[in-house]
Amino acid sequence: MSAKLVKPPPPTDDKRWKLVDVTMRRNGYYGHALIETLHSVQDAFGYLDEVAMQYVAQSLGLPLSRVYGVATFYHLFTLKPMGKHTCVVCTGTACYIKGAGQLLEAVRDRFGVRLGETTPDKQLSVLGARCLGACGLAPAAVLDGTVLGNQQPEQLVKRIEEVIGNEH
Repeated sequence: MSAKLVKPPPPTDDKRWKLVDVTMRRNGYYGHALIETLHSVQDAFGYLDEVAMQYVAQSLGLPLSRVYGVATFYHLFTLKPMGKHTCVVCTGTACYIKGAGQLLEAVRDRFGVRLGETTPDKQLSVLGARCLGACGLAPAAVLDGTVLGNQQPEQLVKRIEEVIGNEH
C-alpha cells in the first residue's frame, strides 16, 4: 500500500495555476497526465521553468528527472520564455540536405538570432525540429503554426518580416 500523495500548494498565487490544477485534478493526479499537464503549464505561462516542473513533479508524484526528461524530449515544450512569433526550422535529413542550414543562416543574418534563441525585443524565437514530417516539402519551416514548404532563405526572411511587421 502506498502513501497518499499530498498535493503541494501552487508556487505563487497567480490564478493561472488554477488552470494547471484543473488539468491534474481531471486526470486524478496520475503520472500518465504528465504531457497534458505540461501542455497546460506552457499554455498558461508560455514556457516551462524549473519551479513549474517541480510543482508538476510533486503534484503528480513523479521524480523531477522524469518531468525534465519529457519537457526536453518533445520540441513543442520550451524551457525559456518565447518571442511573440516563432519560426521552427526543420533540421531533419531531407531538410538539411536541401538547405535548412541556409535558412537558419539567413534568419540569423537578418534578425540577429540563432537557433534556440529569441530576439532581444522578444518578437521572434527561432527553434529547430528534428523532423516536421513534411519531407516532401524540404526544406520546411513552421512560422506561427503555418507550414512553409520548399523555402528559399530570402523567401523565409520575407515571410517573417511580414508576420512581425518589419519591426527590425
